[in-house]
Amino acid sequence: MNDVARSAGVSQTTASFVLSGRTDMRISEASRARVQEAARALGYRPNVTARSLRTRTTQTIGLVSDAVTTTPFAGEAIRGALEAAAVHDHLLFITETAGAEAAESTLVNALLDRQVDAVVLASMYTRYITPPRELHGRRVVLLNCLAPGFAAPSVVPDETEAGRAAARLLTERGHRTGIWAIGGHYALPSNPEGNFAGNERMRGLQEVLREARASLDGVVECEWNAEDGYRETSRLLASGERPRALVCSTDRLSFGAYQALAEAGLSVPGDVSVVSFDDQDIASWLRPGLTTVALPHYEMGRRAVELIFADGPLGTDVHRVPMPVRERGSVGSPGP
Repeated sequence: MNDVARSAGVSQTTASFVLSGRTDMRISEASRARVQEAARALGYRPNVTARSLRTRTTQTIGLVSDAVTTTPFAGEAIRGALEAAAVHDHLLFITETAGAEAAESTLVNALLDRQVDAVVLASMYTRYITPPRELHGRRVVLLNCLAPGFAAPSVVPDETEAGRAAARLLTERGHRTGIWAIGGHYALPSNPEGNFAGNERMRGLQEVLREARASLDGVVECEWNAEDGYRETSRLLASGERPRALVCSTDRLSFGAYQALAEAGLSVPGDVSVVSFDDQDIASWLRPGLTTVALPHYEMGRRAVELIFADGPLGTDVHRVPMPVRERGSVGSPGP
């Protein structure tokens, strides 16, 4: 600062006011121009740490996630968060627990030690969590997770409406019978209560089917991987059932179902319609292309950071982000 002031021929106080952007002092335009030119020529950069002591803000946000590097959707959520932070001239510090709960408090404390202005606590699949006690009373937004009783807003995908959208894709084409759900609530011995996405999607799906005087012929509960979709669809066909439509809980399940249907000599959508969720890359590569309801990870990441800059307390609302439908070629009218 002294160097800039000396080069510009002004006092240090004048240089400080100009470089901090203050306009409440009477400084001539010529002096301002000299200070700014001197700062450029000398490569002056303000001491952000020192400035934060005065402003009580570091213009940084910490994001703590259970898995960033190992999930296919994380990149879009992070991109949305990064771009929203940049709009507000904030940096985003990204950390990952790799699923180790013991690491969460350590990472949170490390961010708080660096005086971040707020924390985004994220999960790469929608679930209920218990935030670390260090975050109580802090400015926090929950991304893709919920914590009842914790004073923070949550940003999650609107899974119930996604289930309704999947049902409408079928009922609007005339499907009323022969509809099976593959994956269901994902209620297994290791996961007896199912999962948030499965429960919400099934609720919305069944709601619209009832309104259309249609119903599911059955729900096959299984894990949500390609091999599960193949195995359970093969079993369903081997049992003598003749589905007209499959609602698969993930695109990976749909991939397996496609293979099982092809082996049985059934075409999509001529014989069996298939509708899915997620919109992974594989959805557009399947033939025919898979109609699916997309997870809005970019918009969720952006919305979570935008909430931080709201005036006043953040509240405890649950913000449900719409899941757009990607119509391709896997849904048709019911066959004979």
